[in-house]
Amino acid sequence: PDWLISRQRNWGTPLAMFVDKKTGQPLKDEAVNKRITDYIRDGGADAWFTRPDSDFLGNGYKPDDFEKVTDILDVWFDSGCTHAFTLEGREGSHWPADLYLEGSDQHRGWFQSSLLESCGTRGRAPYEAVLTHGFVLDESGEKMSKSKGNVTAPQDIAKESGVEILRLWVALSDYSEDLRIGKQILQTTVDAYRKLRNSVRYLLGALKDYDASEAVDYADMPPLERYILHEVQRLDVVVRQAYASYDFAGVFRPVSEFCSQTLSALYFDIRKDSLYCDRPASLTRRACRTVMNILFDRLTLWLAPIMTFTMEEAWKSRNPDAQANLFRVLEPAPEAWINNAEADRWSKIETVLSVVTAALEEKRRDKVIGSALEAAPVVYLSDNGLYEAFSDGLGQAVDAAEVFRTSQATLSTDAPPHHVFRLDGVATVAVEFARAEGNKCQRSWRILPEVGSNPRYPDLSSRDAAAVAEWDENHQAAEHA
Repeated sequence: PDWLISRQRNWGTPLAMFVDKKTGQPLKDEAVNKRITDYIRDGGADAWFTRPDSDFLGNGYKPDDFEKVTDILDVWFDSGCTHAFTLEGREGSHWPADLYLEGSDQHRGWFQSSLLESCGTRGRAPYEAVLTHGFVLDESGEKMSKSKGNVTAPQDIAKESGVEILRLWVALSDYSEDLRIGKQILQTTVDAYRKLRNSVRYLLGALKDYDASEAVDYADMPPLERYILHEVQRLDVVVRQAYASYDFAGVFRPVSEFCSQTLSALYFDIRKDSLYCDRPASLTRRACRTVMNILFDRLTLWLAPIMTFTMEEAWKSRNPDAQANLFRVLEPAPEAWINNAEADRWSKIETVLSVVTAALEEKRRDKVIGSALEAAPVVYLSDNGLYEAFSDGLGQAVDAAEVFRTSQATLSTDAPPHHVFRLDGVATVAVEFARAEGNKCQRSWRILPEVGSNPRYPDLSSRDAAAVAEWDENHQAAEHA
């Protein structure tokens, strides 16, 4: 065939048979066939071409009376049989294959020949699914060529950025089309990797010395923790569906957005004060660490097939004696975490937060304040639904100052003054700037009137003074033990 000639292929799986020179008929002899089989089993297919004819024919036939066939199987039939000797009868394997993976040119090649051969011999396809991908081009969409000098070698990427970046580039690429690669594309991949890795690093630090005994039941968790678990459950469904359809970008992108927007920009930022300053036994801090432990567990599972080495390193740093992270089973997130009421509440809270953040950013640009902790904004809400989102109507109130990351905050349903800050597109929220009153706590940096109320700790707020007093007492007790 042309394919064999174009590749100068004159080797392969032989048509191991002899033809009678007088009759032109193939020799049919079980003893001869057994000898052929035995020699090929011991010496490989090359035995047919290298051993003398007499070894195969034995004493019953004269080699001069027969012509050895030196033709080989068609390459596509050859490759189409691979499932038989790679899957069947091999320990730890099974037939049919879960997946056949190759480039788009194999629709009429390996995929088709495998299908035809298997259907003819076994009555069904040798695979459960087929996944095809495009070909790798340079950054401009040109075919790679050494003469053009536009070749990006995988080993160079691995050496410069690590194999994890190469894996992530593949996961982020739309493999249904031809894939592009180059320095700028790889740099974008590196940036995406670092952002997500930083989220995992933050969790590792926040979970130092975490023990299951400090876990908080879902029913006792603050609203923010219940909302985060709702988002985890929602994302878990997305991730599992994406993996089931081999949509790897559909795994990484929503997980990355969740880490950068929901976690880093919202959850981690809000709970930073509690993590750093609350007493270890406080409900909020314990609930936060409970959720962070769940987040760590989910992230290392979700990303194990894509960021294998990074997630393994993170998992083993906390669980050195546990099994490899890659082999853990990804169980579905509990449906009990679904909480549409909290999701609706936090959608409203984030609307208010976006306006407050913009108002405080304006004051920072104008050098009025250096930090949001210097502010005590008055937030006017003309929509009762927004106001009620902060109230205890859902069972527990939300601290506005905690959400805004300010020292103090006031919510009002009164009509706002004329000089207030407004954000385009959000007509129901207005913000009046006010400075926080009181002294600065040297531990939390919050400005509160109560700072100094405990004479033993004159530079601390009541919350921080109680936390430090508890630490001092425990430290002194340990020294005298």
